[in-house]
Amino acid sequence: MTIRLSALTLGTVCAGLCLGAATNARADEGMWLYNRFPAEKLEKAHGFKPDRAWLDAVRLASVRLENGCSGSFVSANGLVMTNHHCAQECIEQLSTPKKDLMNDGFWAKGPADEAKCPEIALDTLTAIDDVTARVQKVRAGKDDKDGQAAVRSEIAQIEADCQKKPGLKCEVVSLYNGGIYDLYTYERHGDVRLVFAPEFRIAFFGGDPDNFEFPRYDLDVSFLRAYGPDGKPLSTPNHLAFSPDGPDVRKEGQLAFVSGHPGTTRRLLTVSEIETWRDSGIIPRLMYMEELRGGLLEYAHRGKEQARHSLGELLGIENSLKATKGELDALIDPAVLTLKRDEEKALRAYVAADKARQSAFGGAWDAIAGAMQVQRRTYMRHYLVEVGRGFRSRLFEHARTLVRAAEEMPKPAEQRLREFTAGELDGLKQGLFSKAPTYAEFEIFDLAWSLQKMREVLGADDPFVKEVLGKESPQQLADRVIKGTKLGDPKERQRLFDGGAKVLATSKDPLIELARRVDPAARAVRKQWEDEVEAVVNKNHESIAKVRFEKDGTSVYPDATFTLRLSYGTVKGYSEDGHAVAPYTNLGGAFERHTGADPFMLPPSWLKKKASLDLSLPFNLVTDNDIVGGNSGSPVLDQNRRAIGLIFDGNIQSLGGDYGFDPAVNRAVAVDTRALVHTLEKIYGADRLVKELRETK
Repeated sequence: MTIRLSALTLGTVCAGLCLGAATNARADEGMWLYNRFPAEKLEKAHGFKPDRAWLDAVRLASVRLENGCSGSFVSANGLVMTNHHCAQECIEQLSTPKKDLMNDGFWAKGPADEAKCPEIALDTLTAIDDVTARVQKVRAGKDDKDGQAAVRSEIAQIEADCQKKPGLKCEVVSLYNGGIYDLYTYERHGDVRLVFAPEFRIAFFGGDPDNFEFPRYDLDVSFLRAYGPDGKPLSTPNHLAFSPDGPDVRKEGQLAFVSGHPGTTRRLLTVSEIETWRDSGIIPRLMYMEELRGGLLEYAHRGKEQARHSLGELLGIENSLKATKGELDALIDPAVLTLKRDEEKALRAYVAADKARQSAFGGAWDAIAGAMQVQRRTYMRHYLVEVGRGFRSRLFEHARTLVRAAEEMPKPAEQRLREFTAGELDGLKQGLFSKAPTYAEFEIFDLAWSLQKMREVLGADDPFVKEVLGKESPQQLADRVIKGTKLGDPKERQRLFDGGAKVLATSKDPLIELARRVDPAARAVRKQWEDEVEAVVNKNHESIAKVRFEKDGTSVYPDATFTLRLSYGTVKGYSEDGHAVAPYTNLGGAFERHTGADPFMLPPSWLKKKASLDLSLPFNLVTDNDIVGGNSGSPVLDQNRRAIGLIFDGNIQSLGGDYGFDPAVNRAVAVDTRALVHTLEKIYGADRLVKELRETK
C-alpha cells in the first residue's frame, strides 16, 4: 500500500544506503523532476534517451488523486487506472448495508452504470514555471518570522493570480527544501466515476501479513473515469497505450519507468531534524496508532455494519503502523545516522573552507537544531490540537472547516490560512459538501477515543483539555455533540458555509459550538509552530540548498513533495537471506496460497473460474524503481510509453525509502498487465472494459 525499513534486513539496507549516498545517487536511484530529467544519464546507463515530446506525453497521461495516490489515463475517453486501495474511499462511500462493494466488487456494465465518487478529484500537471526569484526575493533582509509570513503571502498571491481560469489548481512547490520554487498548474477533474473494482479479498489478498512483502498475489486495481463539465467522458488524447502483453518474462532487466507522485522523503534533512522526528514524532505516533488499532478492532467486533464502515480506517492504521515501524527500524540502526552525520559533516566542511560561505551559511544547521528543541516540546500538542488527532471525527472536521471559513473567507487570499487559499479551495469544498454517508455510532467512537487520548497525553489539568471537556467525560461529550448535530446533512453544511460569520455566530449546533471553543487555542498552537519551527527551518533550508547547488548543482534529485516524478529502473529480482527472489509470481501461486480463511481467502468468483485461467501467467512483479508512499497507483511503463504494470506496494526492504535507496534489495511491487487483462476477461466478464484497453493506441 504505502511505501517506507525493516529490522529483518537492516544490515543489507544500511550497506546499500551507504553505497548509494556515497556515490551520489548511483545505479537507478532517483525521483526525478520532469523539467529537470537526467536524460543523458539514462542514455548512458540504458541506451535510451527520452526527448521532450516523450516526457510531455507521459506527464500529461499521469494523474494525481487528491487522497494521496497516483494514476494514469489509459484510454482516449478519460479511463484512469489506479489501485483498489486508492479508490477504496469511493468504493466504501458507494456501498450500502444491502450492497457491500468492498466485499462484492463493482463492474459498470454500461456507461450509465458508472457511479460518481463523492470526493475523488484528479489533477493533471499541465505547466511548470520557475518562480524561485519572486519567492526568495520577499524573504531577503527579514527575520525568520517576518520572512516566512512574506513567503506565505507571496505564494498565495502567485497561486491566486494563476487560479483565475476555471478548472485549474495552482500550487507553488518548494523543491530542494526551498532552493527552488516552481509553480505547478494542474487541470482539475472533479467529476470522477467508478468503472471497475474487484473484491477486497483479491485486491488485498494476504492482508496485513503480506503487506510490504514479496512474493505477492494481489489484484490491487480499480478503474475510474474522468468526466468533463458537459457530463460526458473526458477527452484524453494524452494517454498511455495499454499493453496487455506486459513485460517480457524472459527478459529480466527490461527498462521500466514509474510516473507518479511520491509523497514525502527526508533524504536531504539535517541530522537534528531526523533525530527529532525519530524521538518526538515517530515514537509517540506509533503508540497512538497501536492503541487506536486495538480500539478499531474492538469496534469492528460489534457487528457486521460496524465492521463495514470502520474497515477503511482500520486498514489505513494497520498500513501506517507497519510502515512507521519500518521507518523507526531504519533510524535506530547506527549505520544510517552515521552516514547522515558524515554527509552533513562534509557539507559543513565545504562551507567552512570559505569565509564568505561560512559567514552567509555557516549558522544554518545550528539554527535548525534550535528549532528542533521547540518541535520536541510542542509536537504532540500540535498533532492533537491543530492537526486534529485529538478530535477524530469527520463531522468535527466539517465543523472546524465551517468555523474557520467564516473567519478566513472575507480576507484577501494571500492572508488566509493555507487550506483556504485559491489553490486549495475547490478541494476543501468538495469534501465539505460531499454527500458521502457518515455513521453516528462510528463518529461517537472515533471522537470519544481521541478525546480520551488527548486527555491522557496532555493531562487532565491541562487548561485546553479542561476548556474542551468541562465537566463531561470524553464519552459524554462525544455522545452529546454527535447525537445533537445536524452537520451530517450536506445541505446544512452548505447553508452554514454560505451564511458566513453572521450565521455561524448564531448557530447552536453542538459541534459548531465545540469547534468555536477549540479554535482559538488551536490557532495559537499553529502560530507557535509556524513562527518558531517552520519559519526557522524553512529559512535555513534555503541556505543549505544554496550550498548544495553551489557544490553539486541539480545533479541530485529533490526530496519527494507529492508532486509528479519519473523514476527509471528495470524488472529485477533480488536476494533475501541468501535465497534468490524471482521478479514474478504467477496466478497459480494465488490458489496455492489460498487457505479458505481471511486474509488468505480468494473470493468465490476466483474459485469458480479457476479452470478457465492460465495459471502460469505472471501475476505480480518487482522492479528496482525508486518509489515511496504516494506512488500507489502509478503506472509502470516501457520506453514505448505502454503501461506494463501498476504499482501497489514496495517490499519490506524498501521501508527505509524516506532516508535512502538500496538498489540491491529495494523493490517496487506491481500488478502485471497480463494478469489484469486475463482476469478481467475470464473472471469478471468485463468485455467493455477489456475492449477499451485493447483498442488503446
